[in-house]
Amino acid sequence: MKEPIFLKPIFQERIWGGARLRDIYNYPIKSSLTGECWAISAHPNGESSVRCGKYKGLGLGELWDNHREFFGYYGSQEFPLLTKIIDANEDLSVQVHPNDDYAKEYENGESGKTECWYIIDCTEGADIIIGHHAQTKQEFINKIKSGSWDQLLQRIKIKPGDFFYIPSGTLHAICKGTLLLETQQNSDTTYRVYDYNRCNKNGHLRELHLQKALDVITIPHKERKFNSNLLQTNGATITTFIEGKYFTVAKWVIKDQLSMKQDQPFMLFSVIEGKGVLKTGGQKYELYKGDHFILPYELGDFNIKGNIQIIVSYPSSNIERKVDK
Repeated sequence: MKEPIFLKPIFQERIWGGARLRDIYNYPIKSSLTGECWAISAHPNGESSVRCGKYKGLGLGELWDNHREFFGYYGSQEFPLLTKIIDANEDLSVQVHPNDDYAKEYENGESGKTECWYIIDCTEGADIIIGHHAQTKQEFINKIKSGSWDQLLQRIKIKPGDFFYIPSGTLHAICKGTLLLETQQNSDTTYRVYDYNRCNKNGHLRELHLQKALDVITIPHKERKFNSNLLQTNGATITTFIEGKYFTVAKWVIKDQLSMKQDQPFMLFSVIEGKGVLKTGGQKYELYKGDHFILPYELGDFNIKGNIQIIVSYPSSNIERKVDK
């Protein structure tokens, strides 16, 4: 495969969703309660598909299963990553995700869920929840029983351009007024701890998962420190936010042009602002805000020209490739 794989997203309606995915990215969405764009996903709960070319209409999971050579024979049974854009018109539930071992045992072999957030936009004064103030599990339980959420939850003010790393076991919540891009493990397992006593469409309180949450939550909370790496060229700035166990995530801000070599098993691209042109293999591909695509294995040299901002990610190189031809 010597060309980019452009993908058609799947959209998820949520009670806390809004209309910014339609208004900002011009996605063909009718609902004003659209909370999530599953932009690059092979998960069965929302699988994106190939948008154009020879494999048009094929699900990303099927492409992964049948053409592992496009992904460098990466040694993972499932496609390892999932990219979302999330529009929080209201607060999301306070939740926590399990690690790989717990999810494998209790969630039918699902992966755990470590994720990270890049804040695309937010209202003035917006915040998010990352972590808590309890020092012991009993203190955590007591705060829940007494409804002392303001004393328990750790809130952080945010602004566009901020980046946050959310390892499994971290209590967290995206809050009202936030538009962000999420890079995560390929998992849809969430344990709700608190949901503001909201009801679902049937008028029943939404389910909580307190026991499983207590099994996996990190107590006391651990602050995760990481140092971003900045690389500047004549025409672009690359900020690498994190190089972690599961993924590397960076932001490319291109003002003129950037030439690179695709030297990973595969790379995921999400255009969050602007427009440009991708050149590779003697072909040109126009890029617009809201586009999502994969550069496959051994694509080689490529060039992006324009005034454009892109979130780029790729999976950890710690997993050995399996060459099963």
